[in-house]
Amino acid sequence: MSAKEPELPVEPQSLKKLSFKSLKRALDFFSPLHGQFPPPDPESKKIRISHKLNNEYRGIKITASQPSVDKMVAQKAQQHVPSNALALPGPENSRDPQKAVSLDLVVGPTLQPKSGMDTGFSGKSNAVVPTHGLPERNLSTAAIMERIPSKWPRPVWHAPWKNYRVISGHLGWVRSVAVDPSNTWFCTGSADRTIKIWDLASGRLKLTLTGHIEQIRGLAVSSKHTYMFSAGDDKQVKCWDLEQNKVIRSYHGHLSGVYCLALHPTIDILLTGGRDSVCRVWDIRSKMQIHALSGHEHTVCSVFTRPTDPQVVTGSHDSTIKFWDLRYGKTMSTLTHHKKSVRAMAPHPTEESFASASADNIKKFNLPRGEFMHNMLSQQKTIINAMAVNEEGVLTTAGDNGSLWFWDWKSGHNFQQSETIVQPGSLESEAGIYALTFDATGSRLITCEADKTIKMWKEDETATPETHPLNFKPPKDIRRF
Repeated sequence: MSAKEPELPVEPQSLKKLSFKSLKRALDFFSPLHGQFPPPDPESKKIRISHKLNNEYRGIKITASQPSVDKMVAQKAQQHVPSNALALPGPENSRDPQKAVSLDLVVGPTLQPKSGMDTGFSGKSNAVVPTHGLPERNLSTAAIMERIPSKWPRPVWHAPWKNYRVISGHLGWVRSVAVDPSNTWFCTGSADRTIKIWDLASGRLKLTLTGHIEQIRGLAVSSKHTYMFSAGDDKQVKCWDLEQNKVIRSYHGHLSGVYCLALHPTIDILLTGGRDSVCRVWDIRSKMQIHALSGHEHTVCSVFTRPTDPQVVTGSHDSTIKFWDLRYGKTMSTLTHHKKSVRAMAPHPTEESFASASADNIKKFNLPRGEFMHNMLSQQKTIINAMAVNEEGVLTTAGDNGSLWFWDWKSGHNFQQSETIVQPGSLESEAGIYALTFDATGSRLITCEADKTIKMWKEDETATPETHPLNFKPPKDIRRF
């Protein structure tokens, strides 16, 4: 019995070799000449070009051509005379000889159709279609026509905003804010476990409320009752009676910290979203849980409500936005346009649309269907914790790095970029802005920050379009957005 021969190492074949091998096999299989395709038949080439011309240029009449394509190409290369140029809409310099030659090469000669074929060509006609005769762009010639100017809406001029007041008083990060509907005071919740009520006009402290045992992440003030609602990392949702300045109800059910809350504008219900990935719907008076809107795969960190469907919209760390049917507690639709956590959303106060913010981009959607409208025209490139929009169309977004950007709602143009100034004694890393809101008039902006301060902003009254011109460049291609 002979000894077993040693196996030779197998040489790895490159992708290039395998591609050539596959190509050669295909040529050997399909070509009778072993590697060369048969020469094209002149008659079939003529029929093919005639068919292409008939389909592509049915609506454009061109002048009578030379008998052969090759002769025409040679003659045009020598003479550079635009005898067969297409009359296409475009600038005046598009009729120069070089461009005419290129158009002739694209179109080719006119081949006389046989009798009985309804092709739309007339063999004896030398007429040229005038540029104003084309009611719309011919898609077949779109590549060699001039570019249509951008139809992006021009932004409205807004005055720049400036910081006019800094309020100190909290002993921890300020995490939440809400304004009284009468526009006389506002409340803030902090990591020092207190809720403080401030006078909106003077910025003076009016009241301090204690009751939570962890930081307070959400606040809302009712427009129909003397109630204020708060939610925090201690899994508690509380209802405060502002006539007695004490907690009168608590809503138990969340399994983890509560990150956001919102009040329904017409019905006495409260919505809270938390780290247990559920948005819970509560009856304010009976403290009963009406629905547990489950479907998100991660923390529900933003929520807003509307009087009409979809009545509940939630954003989550799973990078999705969900529309909910409040009657049945079911998902109506899910928006998956974002790639990162949706930490903030803001509905427009008058229009049927809303904006959502993520670390990848700020996007606008219409309501009630949730169709994507466009991205904002710049990128803040940070984690965006909060956003708000007023009736004048000023959208404000606040980032983890202390950046406060102002946008024009209609066009998505970023007209101002501000950086918050860290208070003396604070670290540079404590420049984050965690919450912001406009007052009832939309003329004052309140921001809550990691340096334990509350800052108030207003428009610069001295600014004009001449002193602060609008530096707007529309995007090149509207289809990217």
